[in-house]
Amino acid sequence: MGCGGSLDAGRNVPHGMLPVDARNPVIIDNDTWENDWSGEHALLLANTGGNRIVGIIASASPYWTDANFNATGWGKMVAAARASRIKNIPDVTMSTGLPLVRPADGQVDSTVPNNAEGANLIVNLSREMSTPSRPLVVICLVPLTNLADAYLIDHSVVDRVVVVAQLGELGNPNTTMDGPNGDLDPWAGWIVAQKYPHYVQVSAYYPQAGDVTAADLTRLPNNPLGNWMRDKQPKIYTIPQAADQISVLAVALPTFVLEVQHVTPDLSVAFDNMQGPPLRPDDAGKALVVTKIDSTLAATTLWEKLLDPRTFAP
Repeated sequence: MGCGGSLDAGRNVPHGMLPVDARNPVIIDNDTWENDWSGEHALLLANTGGNRIVGIIASASPYWTDANFNATGWGKMVAAARASRIKNIPDVTMSTGLPLVRPADGQVDSTVPNNAEGANLIVNLSREMSTPSRPLVVICLVPLTNLADAYLIDHSVVDRVVVVAQLGELGNPNTTMDGPNGDLDPWAGWIVAQKYPHYVQVSAYYPQAGDVTAADLTRLPNNPLGNWMRDKQPKIYTIPQAADQISVLAVALPTFVLEVQHVTPDLSVAFDNMQGPPLRPDDAGKALVVTKIDSTLAATTLWEKLLDPRTFAP
């Protein structure tokens, strides 16, 4: 049963520094499947005490424009996980929404919605899954398009969803809502900054290439998911900003986030077609930026799950 009013994400004491944790249901929104370990982290954690995944959105984005290609890859990953006895994994939802266009009058509610599949999934699952003390978390590893589109479809969705986005760069004094991801749909960033009161931006990255190296390939389990990861490992990007799993781990692992900063979007500045509004430090701000992480937990946790026979138990 969906919640009927504003969220109370802190009604139960959170595990960690964020207002949500491994007890919240999540939707994963991403584009490609092949250059990071976000899907593998999420699937393995979901089977071993991490967040329950209630939706997987394979979106088109300006970087990865073919939604069908993205969805096909995510579908193969899900199939490999299921064949390896990973349980309770939903089917993949392909979403084709393009970046939103700022209307001539500059008013959010004048924006023409995409009415995309991913946005509708967020609206529908938030009605079904969210409660005041356990809101639905949308882990956004792409531009904020589907979240902004969900607001345009149903304004009340912001009362049922906490956004945790892999986005932007840490600034001095302001954190940006630009690349990675924020520069690809700036107007969506402005919509989310204005309309979603429960917003967490993870802007601390780490070099993910060390999570699974070429020397590690023989250690991977001899099952379909291990085979999938062997084939994928050479495609992993080496740039830290490609490590989409930071948002997955920030929610699931209580000690992954080491520092946060309260911020408030500065909506007084002129619209910038390259990024969302600046996030200004504000002790009273409702939004959060993750500024420091324990990156050692990424590889450690991944290998704990991969090498634990209970992960793949019948």
